[in-house]
Amino acid sequence: MVGKEQEEMEKGYTVLTYAEYEEGLRNGRLLGLRCASCGGITCHPMPVCQWCGRRVLKRIELSGEGELTTFTVIRVPSEGFEEDAPYIPCLVKTKEGPCVVGRLDYNTENAMQELIGKQVKMKGSYTYEGDKYSGGAHTCPVFGVVE
Repeated sequence: MVGKEQEEMEKGYTVLTYAEYEEGLRNGRLLGLRCASCGGITCHPMPVCQWCGRRVLKRIELSGEGELTTFTVIRVPSEGFEEDAPYIPCLVKTKEGPCVVGRLDYNTENAMQELIGKQVKMKGSYTYEGDKYSGGAHTCPVFGVVE
């Protein structure tokens, strides 16, 4: 019951739910939040500004463009992700500022350190089913290198 009560309590404060964020990704939109107090931009939904802690947030759409800051190639996947291997999880610093975790659409055999710092753009989304530990399916953005 505590989870349900917490959910109801936060309903009044949450401008963007995780379900709405994932739906946006599936529709080709990277959604975030701008704080009316400090102007900071947050990407992944949360009930407060990650920069100042205030609750004065407005939903915005980010460009989906940014810089690849790091990545790794997963060849030996964890349980529940066997069908996905090999794949490339990545971290992208968006041009609006926040960093976003996603997947990189790139040939895993050619993925070398030289990719770090390259410009990328969101080109879609990927929904992974998850496993017995992850709580079900989740959607993440997919980025492609801008040539």
